[in-house]
Amino acid sequence: MISVFSKEVLDNFRDRRVILNTLILGPLLGPVLFGGLLTFMTKQVAERMEAPLELAVVGAEHAPNLVGWLERQGVIIQPPPEDPEQAVRDEAEEVVLRIPEEFGEAWRAGKPAPLEIIADRSLRYTGTTISRVNGYLDMYSRQIGNLRLQMRGVHPDLTRPIDRRVVDLSTPTSRGGQILAFLPYFILITVFMGSMHMAIDTTAGERERKSLEPLLINPLPRWQIMAGKLAATTFFALATLALGLVAFVFAMGMLPTAEMDVQLNLDFAVAARAFIIVAPAALLAAALLVILAAFAKSFREAQSYVGMVILVPMIPSIWLMVDPTKAETWMTWVPLLNQNVMINEMVRGSEIPLAWYGSTFLSTTLFALLLAAIAGTLYNRPKLIFASG
Repeated sequence: MISVFSKEVLDNFRDRRVILNTLILGPLLGPVLFGGLLTFMTKQVAERMEAPLELAVVGAEHAPNLVGWLERQGVIIQPPPEDPEQAVRDEAEEVVLRIPEEFGEAWRAGKPAPLEIIADRSLRYTGTTISRVNGYLDMYSRQIGNLRLQMRGVHPDLTRPIDRRVVDLSTPTSRGGQILAFLPYFILITVFMGSMHMAIDTTAGERERKSLEPLLINPLPRWQIMAGKLAATTFFALATLALGLVAFVFAMGMLPTAEMDVQLNLDFAVAARAFIIVAPAALLAAALLVILAAFAKSFREAQSYVGMVILVPMIPSIWLMVDPTKAETWMTWVPLLNQNVMINEMVRGSEIPLAWYGSTFLSTTLFALLLAAIAGTLYNRPKLIFASG
């Protein structure tokens, strides 16, 4: 078993493509991609919020006081387009404010004066501009409403029978946990990607090269040979996991957290705990990939089978992102789901019961050992060994 393990590890370290794809691109792609995108998005949003708001206004003559107030707030009033709707559709304007002719009549009568904000909410980059326009109009509306009440001898507080306040108990660390909600997905994908090439090469690849049959007809227990291959596959998965976590620590440390008003709880201590929690998933991924690759007659066929397995770690990650639920004890007994829950709790800075660590590690390890046992005994079937390419 040790001889097979050493031989497979050395062979793959000699392959430059394996080193490039498994130990360099795999661990670095996620951190670099996400860190770069998040930094770019943060700077873009900050620039859009701080930049002067340019607003095209149709019918400005119907509400000169409103237009003048907007200008005093720093809004740059632009000439109206000939066709406001078409200008928004063509993305020549992000938002157009239209003031109808009946605005003045309703205003003088003390009735709600109509305004139209013409925008296309399907364009994601217009969300910030729409929010800013709504914010200015809400502020103006509150000021005028308070003045009208005071002129009639009514205190403005009478319109607020409830003084509603939100007591935000979130911390910079817990808010940072929202940003790092993607982390379990990338970590588990990295583990599966790290073991993919080795799992295929040591099974379907050797069958295609006609070197698997001579190896398995040796007078040795076949499970020991397969255990060596599985151990080598797990080794590369763990190496990819470790490199990926280190890359995430450095990448997240470069994010503009001060501008985002968050604190990312991802240092080497958290990464070490995440490594221990996810380590059994490396054996699980290796065993699952070896089992699937065993039924393929060629390297390419195995790639088609194994490619579908990448969807497995996506299921719990996507479920938690779409339907975020409170972490419960039963979740720690479900392999892959428990890694998602535990890592999310770690990066939020929550206090995690020690029992959750034990149940997460134990449940994933037992399931991984079950798959490893299946993978180890799978090649006892002659049909599987001597299948022709």
